[in-house]
Amino acid sequence: MKSSLFTPALIVVFLAFSCKNHTIPASGSVPAAIAIKIEEIKPEAINTEIAISGNIEGNTTVNLGFMVAGKINHESVTEGESISKGQLIASLDPSNYALAKELADVQLGSTADEFNRLKILHIRKSLSDADFSKVSFSLRQAQLQQQLQQKNLNDTHLYSPIGGVLLKKRAEEGEIVSVGMPLFVVSDIRKVKVLAFVPEAELHEVKLGQKANVYVTALGKTYAGIVKEVGSAADATSRAFAIKIEVENPGLLIRPGMLADALITAGRKKQAIFLSAECIQHDLANQSYVFIVDKAHSKAFKRRVSLGRMFDNRIEIVSGLGAGETIITSGQKKLADGSLISIN
Repeated sequence: MKSSLFTPALIVVFLAFSCKNHTIPASGSVPAAIAIKIEEIKPEAINTEIAISGNIEGNTTVNLGFMVAGKINHESVTEGESISKGQLIASLDPSNYALAKELADVQLGSTADEFNRLKILHIRKSLSDADFSKVSFSLRQAQLQQQLQQKNLNDTHLYSPIGGVLLKKRAEEGEIVSVGMPLFVVSDIRKVKVLAFVPEAELHEVKLGQKANVYVTALGKTYAGIVKEVGSAADATSRAFAIKIEVENPGLLIRPGMLADALITAGRKKQAIFLSAECIQHDLANQSYVFIVDKAHSKAFKRRVSLGRMFDNRIEIVSGLGAGETIITSGQKKLADGSLISIN
């Protein structure tokens, strides 16, 4: 009986003790706001620029070959070597041509002797005009044959008609080559040209003499260029027009075949948005984004953007933002999409 009387009392005491030691969690706790700095987007007026890519070629490029056939017996240059105008590049075995030249010399000497003998007879009226004309023609023929063989002998030596760099060498010593076979490619690269194609919609923006900034990828440098040629007919497939931009090449560092990106300054202005590089972040998929401010709710939200050109430390925003919007310029690395913010 005693134990049954004490049971309810013990339960009451136990419950009271449990209530005193149990903490009720606070409901609706608010995370701390992150301090940030902001900036209102204001478009700027900039010159319109046409961005194109192309290949670099020499200012003047020539393909050289021998005017006569034969076996190469000497080459004096290697690929990539600088060449001066008039420098010997290669030669052929001259034996056959030297013999032909000697034979022509003998034939000319014999004909000249006969001409001199008959000339005396013609002066004395002992030889008709017709017979003297025949020997005169024979002498002239022998003279021309000697000149031809001399030219063939000279043509066994190949000289560069321009100064520049040997880009290609397509034959080696000992090879037999035919007449006119292109064996050596020499290019004058004191100035180079960027060959690129402009879409027909932008062709009206390109004029002769316009300035361009040419970035050579392989060298990591930007050079000043001038538009020297603008094509008059579109490519049948791409509907683009070829243009050439001339660039000075100090030190001959720029070589034909290198890739280049060019920006041509057009004559009209356009409105563009620029942000400092620190404002722009990238997600795991390498998508660019910035944080914009929702002032009504004091929150920050991600906004994907498309990037354009870079000027100093500022990057052009091609799409994703508009005039009057507010972006976060400091503290954004601590933010997530929808974070509470406190504007400093």
